Amino acid sequence: MSTFHLSKLQRWIVLAIVSSALFLIVIDMTVLYTALPQLTHDLSATASEKLWIVNIYPLVMAGLLPGLGTLGDRLGHKRLFVSGLILFGIASLLAAYAPFPLVLIAARALLAVGAAMMMPATLSIIRTTFSDERERSLAIGIWASVSSVGAGIGPLIGGLLLEHFWWGSVFLLNIPIVIIALLLAVLFIPNLKGHPSKTWDFIGSVQIMIGLVGLVYAIKEVSRRDGSYAIALISAAIGIMALILFLLRQRKSTDPLIDFALFKDSRFTIGVLTALLSCFALIGMELIVTQRLQLVLGYSPLEAGLFIIFTPIASFLSGIIIGLVLHRVDKMNVQWICLFISGLGMGAFLLFHNGNIIAQVVSLLILGAGLGGAMTAASNSIMIHAPIEKAGMAASIEEVSFELGSTLSITLLGSLSSFIYTASFVIPEGLAVSPVVRDSLDEALMAAENLSATAGSTLIQIAQAAFDKSFVAVLATATLILMIAAFMVRAAAYRAKVRGN
Repeated sequence: MSTFHLSKLQRWIVLAIVSSALFLIVIDMTVLYTALPQLTHDLSATASEKLWIVNIYPLVMAGLLPGLGTLGDRLGHKRLFVSGLILFGIASLLAAYAPFPLVLIAARALLAVGAAMMMPATLSIIRTTFSDERERSLAIGIWASVSSVGAGIGPLIGGLLLEHFWWGSVFLLNIPIVIIALLLAVLFIPNLKGHPSKTWDFIGSVQIMIGLVGLVYAIKEVSRRDGSYAIALISAAIGIMALILFLLRQRKSTDPLIDFALFKDSRFTIGVLTALLSCFALIGMELIVTQRLQLVLGYSPLEAGLFIIFTPIASFLSGIIIGLVLHRVDKMNVQWICLFISGLGMGAFLLFHNGNIIAQVVSLLILGAGLGGAMTAASNSIMIHAPIEKAGMAASIEEVSFELGSTLSITLLGSLSSFIYTASFVIPEGLAVSPVVRDSLDEALMAAENLSATAGSTLIQIAQAAFDKSFVAVLATATLILMIAAFMVRAAAYRAKVRGN
């Protein structure tokens, strides 16, 4: 695969097109956060259904990305990008008018298929469009900034829409952007032929998706108040077996979905790890913070979105600044320093979460600046240390790391939150309520609506206190993970320097 030979103006127009699509893909991961309380209430969704509404999107994406990234290398990335845009638009309409939770879950799965078709193409098109290292570093920095700001601004956009419209409007927002991006893509993105000789391993793609779903479901089942350990064990066994079969299949394949030889380069591997853990921390923090702001502190969806906007703003600016200088500095050093800075920001926010608002804002700015720089450096490390003919594969690996980080964050930190909440919730004697109030704060608040004023107030206070304990546990865990990651990357950078890499 060769690079595009375009004018400078057209190169940046192409970047704007793929960035707008990326913005939609990422924003749909977090736009529901501020809509969840209203959506849960209107659709009468259970705690399990609510988690699947959020989880199904990154989970399906993570499973399909390896196969669709390689398919883009085979068919050409423009063709897959345009097809994904069309499917994404159709799925957005279905999600907006979903009458009950299962339809919304199915629509979110379809959105994930469209997103998985587009996402590797966005980074692959950038990789093949920008041949100059300085321009490419800046372009990838902008790409990474759009990714982080999209995830961060999702709750704000959801809050703005919910001030005036119903929850389905968060999906209708996609339609005009899809139409504009589709028209511009047809006009400006050149048709660069792929490699028709490459095969597309559909079976391998299904195997990795089954593996991820099985493991995630097992974790969710264990964390439920009345979860079945037998079902969790069976689910985990299916997931592990599917992943083992996937690995064995890839080793025998002449055209694997994932070429594990890429991971022999420590710079590539550290980039993947940094991307995964950065997304893990960002998504987990946003989910738990937006829920606390609304369900405990009484913020409106708009107010909750405005509160955390400082993180994506700092992330966006940091990503662009790092992109401008990254071609002159050591990318692994940038990664560990930025992870350490983000850990400081996360820890500071935990320390001041009940304190001075200015201290909280500063903490969110530090967190965002660190994550934006880490994601930009990680994206560059992954893409420039993979052969250009494997740009789609490298892009899919990176984006799997983002989606897997998101999925693991929602699953592990969400399960930790549920576990601490349930363990901390003790129903007082004489308070006649269903045990489901111990499953989630949403269900406790809905149950309180049917109680007397005194009983309802008591239930709400107990539930909010339990949720606050889970909030502290989640942020403390995320902080610890960021700090451990920073020291791991620092150690890897030192070893690479000693070896002369």
